Amino acid sequence: MAKAKKVTNVSLDFAFFQVLWQFYQANRGTIRSYQKELTKKFLDHNNPDKNPKAYLRQPQFEALEVYVFLKEFLGNAKIEEIFRDWFEKKGRFASRVEGGIVGERRQGDIFDALTQDQYKAVFAVMRKNTRTYPNYIFALTMGTGKTILMATCIFYEFLLGNKFDKDTKYCLNALVFAPDKTVLQSLREIESFDKSRVIPPEYANFINANLKFHYLEESGTSLDTMDKSRFNIIVSNTQKIILKRKNKEKTAPDKLFGTTGDTFNRIDVYADTTDLYGFDQPEDEADLTTNQRFEKLRRLEQLGIYVDEAHHAFGKTLAKDMGVGAKETDTSLRTTIDMLAASLRQSGTKVVACYNYTGTPYVGQAVLPEVVYAYGLSEAITKGFLKLVNLVSYQNTRNTEFVDLAISNFLAATKGLRPEGMLPKLAFFAATIEELMGELRPAVEKALGKHGIPASSILVNVGDPKLTSNDDIREFNRLDTPSSDKQFILLVNKGREGWNCRSLFGVAMFREPKSKVFVLQATMRCLRSIGEVQHTGHVFLSDDNLTILDNELQQNFRVSADEITKPERKPPVQIRVVEPPVKIRLVRVRKHFTVRDKVLSPGVALGLDRNDREAWNLLIEKYRLIEKRRSGLTLDDAARSKSEKTTDLTGQREKREFSRLSLVAEIARYLNRSPLAIEDLLDTTHEGTDELVVMTNEFNELLYDEIIPRLFRLLYELDEQEQTEEHEVELVKLPANGYYEMSANAEMTVRMGDVSDEAERAKSFHLDTYCFDSIPERQLFWDLLREQRVKKLYFTGMLTHGQSDFFIQYIDPDSRAVRSYYPDFLFLRQEPDGSEKYVIVEVKGDHQVDDVVVQAKKAFANEIAVASGMEYRLMKSSDAVKRNYRILL
Repeated sequence: MAKAKKVTNVSLDFAFFQVLWQFYQANRGTIRSYQKELTKKFLDHNNPDKNPKAYLRQPQFEALEVYVFLKEFLGNAKIEEIFRDWFEKKGRFASRVEGGIVGERRQGDIFDALTQDQYKAVFAVMRKNTRTYPNYIFALTMGTGKTILMATCIFYEFLLGNKFDKDTKYCLNALVFAPDKTVLQSLREIESFDKSRVIPPEYANFINANLKFHYLEESGTSLDTMDKSRFNIIVSNTQKIILKRKNKEKTAPDKLFGTTGDTFNRIDVYADTTDLYGFDQPEDEADLTTNQRFEKLRRLEQLGIYVDEAHHAFGKTLAKDMGVGAKETDTSLRTTIDMLAASLRQSGTKVVACYNYTGTPYVGQAVLPEVVYAYGLSEAITKGFLKLVNLVSYQNTRNTEFVDLAISNFLAATKGLRPEGMLPKLAFFAATIEELMGELRPAVEKALGKHGIPASSILVNVGDPKLTSNDDIREFNRLDTPSSDKQFILLVNKGREGWNCRSLFGVAMFREPKSKVFVLQATMRCLRSIGEVQHTGHVFLSDDNLTILDNELQQNFRVSADEITKPERKPPVQIRVVEPPVKIRLVRVRKHFTVRDKVLSPGVALGLDRNDREAWNLLIEKYRLIEKRRSGLTLDDAARSKSEKTTDLTGQREKREFSRLSLVAEIARYLNRSPLAIEDLLDTTHEGTDELVVMTNEFNELLYDEIIPRLFRLLYELDEQEQTEEHEVELVKLPANGYYEMSANAEMTVRMGDVSDEAERAKSFHLDTYCFDSIPERQLFWDLLREQRVKKLYFTGMLTHGQSDFFIQYIDPDSRAVRSYYPDFLFLRQEPDGSEKYVIVEVKGDHQVDDVVVQAKKAFANEIAVASGMEYRLMKSSDAVKRNYRILL
């Protein structure tokens, strides 16, 4: 069973698209010899190395190269067939050399280590997800130009298909799917686009003269393509063509005159096609009815299908949208494409291939096996294809405060800026229409009034015709024009995809939406590049939404929020487990509580004293409104803390003014006691009701975080029961590919070979390479490694995405959610009496030590450490830098 699990993980982690790209780079000359002359002209026209005026960006051109490579060198083979030939060195890969040099990386070092069992596992996953037609995924991050890339690929198909009309590997017609109207509108760019930018001039007239565009935007729109015609581009959202489940039997007139669509029974070839990630297939697919648009598509030759924004949403729902079987009432897009392919095959033609364009090659932690090219978010920022990122988060802010601060900062950051003559825009996202109209819009109008900006600069787009008129829609569609005077855009569930507003320079989101992935989708809208220089997009978030953004970035792009704010790109580092894997005994603690009433004594103190300034300041520190500005230009914690500017804005906070009666009423509501009893209770405390009113009015949060909980503890007794469970956990799991990969600078990595002393090397390195986040961590490692009392030393803070079982669960004090925390170090210390004890160490910046989340981690880690016979220590970065490591001994 363990072996099977390992093999499955291999199949989910193996990125075959990297193999393809390395093979292409190493064999460009050979591959070019297989290309047709027209193809060479087409590629050379778009190659920036050969054409200084080439329009396509680097990721677009590389994706186009792979597109042509798949078609002309590999003959439109299915991805599992390509993988099989590569592994077995057959067909086009017969001359593949083990360890072929590609730049400074050895291909064999990375991919040739696949065992036969691992190959079978990957191949089985690819085979399970196969279709009767080739299915490819191009994963280019938002803003790198997927729509233009798609159009360029279609133009290439039509040019080659016209000249070699007997060659069935070329598309003669294209069906473009968009998930919603926003994306569908953006696809009109294909028609209006100056095609000579991506087509050699001598062929541009042919494309302009022969292309026929068909847009299926509204229900009931018919498709008027000529049967057997060529060079049609049909642009539709999925609902306009998708098959429908037949709800009733055909009547006699229907059967005679064909007033309803034909039906398809489930095709056996798909019966065993199960979801790559364990979802079930749709329920009974039998008796799916067609519509007029589907019927017309069945009569077109050599159809290429292009799915734009193939993800519809990032993360786990990508698997559904790629058609791998959520149980739905209606049929999936993938089922429609499958049925269309079967019908075309019956009529003597075919679906040439399905090309999916999405923003990420991952579904959670898994790699989609059909991905043939990928270009990531961090790389796009580094290369200047997107704006730089300025992340501003606000701690403990309220709605109107957040809006006011975001607008003030945005106006200051974009003062005098008009790239390409356009006014920089700031978008606010609300969760509901009610929230937008009742809270957000009044707050925006109030904030703009402070700067003398008229309310006419606001544009609302919520999808409700009562609130968003046709004029508003027109203004929304012309935001990227010099004449647009709308600057502050208020949205509800708009602009996630297909909203290509390059003049959007800021996004603000203070309230957590229902969909966590929406934070990622919305905030990335302001990063599209504009002008000749690389500008900066400004993202304003609450601390909660910043945490969500960081998590979603790591799940979908495998980068952190900190990494996307850095223009430097850290080189990749391969990390291998030193076998046998290290295991330790760890005790998990479970607690149960029962409540009993207590008798309250008059004059008891709650422990809140404003006259004790030191204790009072420590208590209210977490309620101050602090603005943080990150430059993102530094690498280590010490330097970053110097570049991070903080401003205390507590005085700008909005506060509710409590009276004696309203305070009593609020506490009574929470403690579920009568207001009269609560009033008597407060009066009998040492602080008294009036003093508690003053404290609450200074910091409203004290009422809910301190006063009410302390009163609860005075009124009730909690009986705690503790249960412990001992587990053997692995410090690191064996990786699927034989290695893990991280990004790290050379000066922040320590390899086994860097330690010359054999005894020191032997007492550490459960991984062959440690990648440190900061100089203090690296310094502490070297000091502890050379300390005689340290018998074993492991750096455990680098693999934090499920690669290790050595984690501590804690309750996040803000969200109240259970989260996992991975400490930085684990070392075995020799005690004075000769015994040995494990010590868990966390290194934190001095300014972070008192953070509520850090303290919550510390509290739970202490419990686990004590129960496990260990010790937990929280160490300041300054102590590590000063080499005060002996405080841990």
